[in-house]
Amino acid sequence: MCAPTRNDMQVLGPVGPRDHEVFSDGGLGILRMLHDRFDGRRRELLRLRRDRDLAAGPSGGPDFLAETTGIREDPSWRVAGAGPGLEDRRVEITGPVDRKMTINALNSGAQGWLADFEDATSPSWRNVVDGQLNLHDAVSRVIEHEENGKRYVLEDGPLATIIVRPRGLHLDEEHLRIKGAPIAGALFDFGLYVHHNARRLIEQGTGPYFYLPKLESHLEARWWDDVFTRTEQWLRIPHGTIRATVLIETLPAAFEMEEILYELRDHAAGLNAGRWDYIFSTIKNLGADPAYVLPDRADVTMTVPFMRAYTELLVKTCHRRGAHAIGGMAAVIPSRDEDRNRDALAKVRADKEREAAAGYDGSWVAHPGLVPTCRDAFTAVLGDRPNQVDRQRDDVEVSAADLLDVAATPGDVTAQGLRANVSVLVRYVDAWLDGRGAVGLDGLMEDAATAEISRCQLWQWCRHAAPIDGGGVVTRFRVAALLEQELDTLEQAGRPPERIEALRHVVRRGALGDDLPAFLTDDAYRRFLVTREEAAA
Repeated sequence: MCAPTRNDMQVLGPVGPRDHEVFSDGGLGILRMLHDRFDGRRRELLRLRRDRDLAAGPSGGPDFLAETTGIREDPSWRVAGAGPGLEDRRVEITGPVDRKMTINALNSGAQGWLADFEDATSPSWRNVVDGQLNLHDAVSRVIEHEENGKRYVLEDGPLATIIVRPRGLHLDEEHLRIKGAPIAGALFDFGLYVHHNARRLIEQGTGPYFYLPKLESHLEARWWDDVFTRTEQWLRIPHGTIRATVLIETLPAAFEMEEILYELRDHAAGLNAGRWDYIFSTIKNLGADPAYVLPDRADVTMTVPFMRAYTELLVKTCHRRGAHAIGGMAAVIPSRDEDRNRDALAKVRADKEREAAAGYDGSWVAHPGLVPTCRDAFTAVLGDRPNQVDRQRDDVEVSAADLLDVAATPGDVTAQGLRANVSVLVRYVDAWLDGRGAVGLDGLMEDAATAEISRCQLWQWCRHAAPIDGGGVVTRFRVAALLEQELDTLEQAGRPPERIEALRHVVRRGALGDDLPAFLTDDAYRRFLVTREEAAA
């Protein structure tokens, strides 16, 4: 472990040979400033999340805010919009900030790279610290990597614009403590990246750009806007240099899209339809009510009524305010089997063609092999234009009832879907505890958001004894039996007893308790990742 680093600041965890570059006096200084000024408000915002009554609307669910009607009805305000290097976002690739992924993403031919410290990264100390080094080396154009005899370097041509996704407001970074309290993971990821890279990015003609995950209210957007403004003052860079795209990936945020843009208007570039987290959030917030039981995860597509309403409203909101609307993730992993690959790419192409036709300005892919498919779909609509922000969707009218029309989702709960949820959840958590946050499973790239869908569906189906197509109902006993089968398979594959017990704890606590924990990874991080790393240090 490192000794106390600066007065009452302490950096804990395994020490790497280049950590002093990350935790320079300037790096620690900005973290201290951000923590002192903003952590108290962050904790208050988290309390407001816990106390919020989503059943307060006239329909018995969330509703648009009466107190902010004036903001929604005022046609005059617009956001800052795209910063330099963000004008064209027709393809953005996402992925963790490991060294190989950093190089491959920047070389992928996508216009942007979501460098992910959140759902695609297991937040081990080395992952988050090495991720900062990887990004700094990438911005400095000196990054390289060798693996299995192959050397990876940045190409000479155009590279993807880096857009960093820090951790959500609910996650702490236990390895950096100030006056004994952990710093917010969001401030840790944001502060170190902007301190070490902002000036060089500006010199290169882009800027420090961010994706903001899991916001639940415009008050949280206001907090981020204050963080940005104070950071710009601290670094002495012009106001509005920092730009952010907000992921609309929680049910409460869907009712506050305009207010979120308004609060961030000097720094806002756009909104993103974070489809997987949005499904997870819908179950988490409404799952105790039997009226909101969803079928198998595979049946909850972007064309079902409540998802279509949310995505259409997002485009209308963005373009009305001069912001980019960025579509959802294509999580398919290209297959070496020609027939399977052809079918998979056809589904991706149809998804991206639907988004482009709906007015989206770009979309996400999880694998470099999907970049051409996504690019072609958007180029067919955009042509040489960088975006279609000028396309207003005045035809779209979305009510609170439309956003809550979960019952209209077609499909069934099946034995296959039940088993798939258990299998994905167990295997993903196993990989996550090994330090891998983005994992290829059954032809799809799974991350924390997709694992959360599996986890919440299991809880919801058990709570309401959901009928299974073909006979029977979902019970805790049935899910527990499937869990033990998955654990037996891993044990036979050589997983040690302590890992099996950790997986049993995480899954049973997350999916089979009386209450549904807010996040799967929060307890797992403190109980297993931090404990293991402290023991290693």
